[in-house]
Amino acid sequence: MSFLRNITGFLQDPPPEYVFEVSEGGIAYLRPGSSREVGFEPLKDDVLSISPLRDNILRPEEFAARVNAAAGPSTKKRRRAVLILPDFSARVAVLDFDNFPEKPEEQMSLVRFRMKKGVPFDIDDAALSYYAQNTGKGKIELVVAAVALEIIARYEAPFRAAGLHTGVVTLSSLATAELEKNSGITLLAKLSGRALTVSVFRDSVVRLVRCVELPEMTADEVMAVVFPTIAFIEDELAAKPDRLTLCGFDGLQDARMDELAQRWQAEFGVPVGQLRSPFGTPGQFNSGILGYLESLYPSGRSRAEAVPA
Repeated sequence: MSFLRNITGFLQDPPPEYVFEVSEGGIAYLRPGSSREVGFEPLKDDVLSISPLRDNILRPEEFAARVNAAAGPSTKKRRRAVLILPDFSARVAVLDFDNFPEKPEEQMSLVRFRMKKGVPFDIDDAALSYYAQNTGKGKIELVVAAVALEIIARYEAPFRAAGLHTGVVTLSSLATAELEKNSGITLLAKLSGRALTVSVFRDSVVRLVRCVELPEMTADEVMAVVFPTIAFIEDELAAKPDRLTLCGFDGLQDARMDELAQRWQAEFGVPVGQLRSPFGTPGQFNSGILGYLESLYPSGRSRAEAVPA
């Protein structure tokens, strides 16, 4: 199992047969290479409760039943799959190093040490992975993801029981990042259930990933996270964001996405738009899958070319 792989070109072998994205709302799924649309198995409100600190699966039998429905009829041959987990089940950080060891075991030890104070769980009992970004600055800059071993094991178990080998496991925000390829500075705000993930990119290089659980699903609560993130951009990058991109904001209780875009564009003085994909509309439950498809089939190709019958 690999908890994190760089999505860009990360599969040199034939892609796995199945891709699943888990959220509190349900399980989105597809079979790369088929002509069908992304499927969705909804979950009742009491099946999952996303957290980085405790078991996320409150009703294992119901969750397993929905996994089996998404996976379809079982076969004797174990099927290869990508599993995309909710952002709030893990922690992501961007770390920079002036010097980085050459030996993998020394690298991992150093990364665990740097992550130790920034995660709310025991880093020694966590699955941890990282990849280096090309920043052109001479420093080593890593995107690091960590999740408690117990949490990831509980997510994987029903997929394995369904005859699936989850050889690649990643997070929704990291897969979704493949849809963000603009130059300049982008602030991407992604809503899924009660969790808001804000990611900052400069020329497609990740500079910040932060995920918080909102007390209420309102525009003011979102603003309480977005506003200091814009301040971070101005302080750390010495510039205003070139754009604010929204994903999944149809889940807000008190504002429509188009109304919010107009309001924030006036307040922040930057263009505000919706995240796009040639494979469908990214939303609360499927943006990771659409980002995965983008990694396999770049936007320049038509859907007919990218997903042959």
